[in-house]
Amino acid sequence: MYNFKDDYSEGAHPNILKALLETNLSQQMGYGEDEICKKAVYVIKEKLQRKNIDIHFVSGGTQANLIVLSSILKSYESVISANSGHIFTHEAGAIEVTGHKVNSIQTSNGKITTKQINDVINEHKKLYEHMVKPKVVFISQSTEIGTIYLKKELENIYNYCKKNNLLLYLDGARIGSALSSSKNDLSLSDIVDFTDIFYIGGTKNGALLGEAIIISNNDLKKDFRIHMKQRGALLAKGRILGIQFLELFKNNDNLFFDIAKHANNMAVKLTQGIKELHYKFFSESPTNQIFPIFPNSIIKQLQKKYGFYIWSKEDATTSAIRLVTSWATKEDKVDEFIADLKRMEK
Repeated sequence: MYNFKDDYSEGAHPNILKALLETNLSQQMGYGEDEICKKAVYVIKEKLQRKNIDIHFVSGGTQANLIVLSSILKSYESVISANSGHIFTHEAGAIEVTGHKVNSIQTSNGKITTKQINDVINEHKKLYEHMVKPKVVFISQSTEIGTIYLKKELENIYNYCKKNNLLLYLDGARIGSALSSSKNDLSLSDIVDFTDIFYIGGTKNGALLGEAIIISNNDLKKDFRIHMKQRGALLAKGRILGIQFLELFKNNDNLFFDIAKHANNMAVKLTQGIKELHYKFFSESPTNQIFPIFPNSIIKQLQKKYGFYIWSKEDATTSAIRLVTSWATKEDKVDEFIADLKRMEK
């Protein structure tokens, strides 16, 4: 059984394991105050070409979303998200349990527009003091169905937020794949400029665990570490997170993007092989998540040999499945999947 279910089934890139071993007996301060984390922060700031940002390391994406949103929302404020957004669908109500409503927007491609945001804002103005007040716009890059925001789209949303006293938060769990996509026209420094706060995902791009929260809005920086501590995110052995991001971004290495490109390349190869057999897709994804639509009979055969999720039922006889490639996906397994699919066609 070979797994195409996700991009975190493997452990970590060998460079990270090597660095962890080499620094294992080095005595360091706790709670992210160690020299390794400080160096990782410096390296990321250099990579982003921005000095006036705060960087904090946490263990996972749901934790990042919980800490960020609970720290910047007042008790009566809410967050706007696509209906496919991770905070709306896959976090066990983590945001709602803090007392904050998620205002969902119906979307077919995982992305939201300024018009849709504006509709939510206007709806909540009708009975102003009787409804929650939308304050944060939540987007993902890449989205939960593999699509990406282009520079102009992100800039438009950010400018709308600034004009309407909203904050823009970007979930970057798969930001490596998004920025390494052949369709992408954004840089990491662009994302700093066009968001108030976002995170760089390590867990789904070669790290054992960990995300780096980047805060560019000065109003959101104060006491952020207190929120981290309150939510159980201030790790005594914070060095474990710092050293992974140091390896992913250090010096002039492009490890973070190189391994993301590999994941994308494997997804492209899968896509091309599937399209050659004239199958359609649930979404046009240029990243490492693809969603081909197969007959249910074919899906049953594939499930005997490959792990993947059934994404949606399209009709009585067909369904969309999600195939995810990673930094460690083996090319021969991609070839094998395509070859098996061809045989099933006969």
